[in-house]
Amino acid sequence: MTTAAIQKRVKTYPKGKPFASKSFLKLGSRTSVDQAFSRLVKSGKLTRVTSGIYVRPKTNRFVGNVMPEMAKVIATIAKTNGETIQVHGAEAARQFKLTTQVPAQPMFYTSGSTREVSIGKLKIKFVHAARRKLQLAGTRAGAALTALWFLGKESVNENMVRSVCVSLETEELTKLMLAEVPSWMAEHLNRYQQEQANG
Repeated sequence: MTTAAIQKRVKTYPKGKPFASKSFLKLGSRTSVDQAFSRLVKSGKLTRVTSGIYVRPKTNRFVGNVMPEMAKVIATIAKTNGETIQVHGAEAARQFKLTTQVPAQPMFYTSGSTREVSIGKLKIKFVHAARRKLQLAGTRAGAALTALWFLGKESVNENMVRSVCVSLETEELTKLMLAEVPSWMAEHLNRYQQEQANG
């Protein structure tokens, strides 16, 4: 009964879009839902992406099963657990070309617990962070904030701040300027604003 109800609902999800088994608990007990998902995985109707997260397999004739984008999996984990997840400063600094170093392991800041999660063959590290580092999560402004914070007071200079600010859309830059940041970062941002105002 539970398996049939779950299978019917699973078919409404687009192929390749991750979702959580937790959202199916209204259809049966935790045990019966887990068993139903296990059967659907064994039959090939579902693929387990990571603990509690599944997807209807999306296939490509050249590579076979296509895993969902990591960003979508991370967003699903965040929504399921009710946690805020933000790009880690090391990755954000690389995205803004402030460093050429590639983090050895994908990492994210989280309002949840520090832990390691396997997504396919990838091991992702979630690091618990203070609320201030999670501001503007999921936005370019949030990534800019974590990039500068990660590099720190001793490393960040005016050229870096200018490079980051110039790459942001006006709306994102405004968000960054209004964020709660340490005094050294606020000074750099204010200096950039004054430069722009003075032309």
